[in-house]
Amino acid sequence: SSIDEFYADLSGMDRFFGCYQYASELRRSIMKETGLPISFGLSVNKVVSKVATNEAKPNNQLKIDFGYEKRFLAPLSIKKIPMVGDKTYQTLRNLGLRQVKTIQEMPVDIMQRVLGANGKVIWKRANGVDNTPVIPFSDRKSISTERTFDRDTIDVAKLRGILIAMTENLAYQLRRGEKLTACIAVKVRYSDFNTYSKQMRIPYTSADHILIPRILDLFNTLYNKRMLVRLIGIRFSHLVPGNYQINLFEDTEEALNLYAAMDELRKRFGDKSVIRASGMGAKTIGRMVNPFNGQPPIVLAHRKQ
Repeated sequence: SSIDEFYADLSGMDRFFGCYQYASELRRSIMKETGLPISFGLSVNKVVSKVATNEAKPNNQLKIDFGYEKRFLAPLSIKKIPMVGDKTYQTLRNLGLRQVKTIQEMPVDIMQRVLGANGKVIWKRANGVDNTPVIPFSDRKSISTERTFDRDTIDVAKLRGILIAMTENLAYQLRRGEKLTACIAVKVRYSDFNTYSKQMRIPYTSADHILIPRILDLFNTLYNKRMLVRLIGIRFSHLVPGNYQINLFEDTEEALNLYAAMDELRKRFGDKSVIRASGMGAKTIGRMVNPFNGQPPIVLAHRKQ
């Protein structure tokens, strides 16, 4: 949804007021209190509700009863299917497709041959099928990353390089999300599977040159067994909105401009487009999505180094 739209999961409301009655009363309350026009579409899933909302605009409401999704979508233009942009629309028009009804009558494998994996998604949406859940906004309290090694290692230089790359990447994520951290932590798991961690409170910051030395200090304090290491990780917590506060006595204009230039390159060419030489050995460091996009953290299996 766009910045002025949102989804609401009203499952269970039928036992009380009814979904349509509740949505209607909510719309009337918003118009009364703000004086702004508002539209909504109510259906069994997000895709049909999105299309129904667009059909109800600029200031109306539309309910699509369960079982009538295909019938509602059929006469509409294929361009009204979410995910069909200008390029996809032109491709479908070149095939002679105008209405959603035509896609509904096509075998799904033809759409896949024409549009690849997206063809199946568009075919399902044209048929009113969408099982994606409504994901509530989640304000991240921490961000973290860790690496499990295929072979346990005692190479301290390698471990320090990976920690530097991890810190550099997470610090960039903080700046991209306009966040500051006040607590950092390092975790070490040895070959015997005993796990140790240590954390430190620090002044709010998102700067590499402050975070990297603190992380390495924690690691030096923590790694004292001289045993093979199986996993290392770092975490930034106590996050608050904000931007890096300049230190008048230590920061220079050149350093601040360098941060801005590096972050701009990362936005354009990817998280790993600019990295410190000391962290170049960490081949798998990097995030594919913004951790502060409002969605809950993705739970992934440990990526291996």
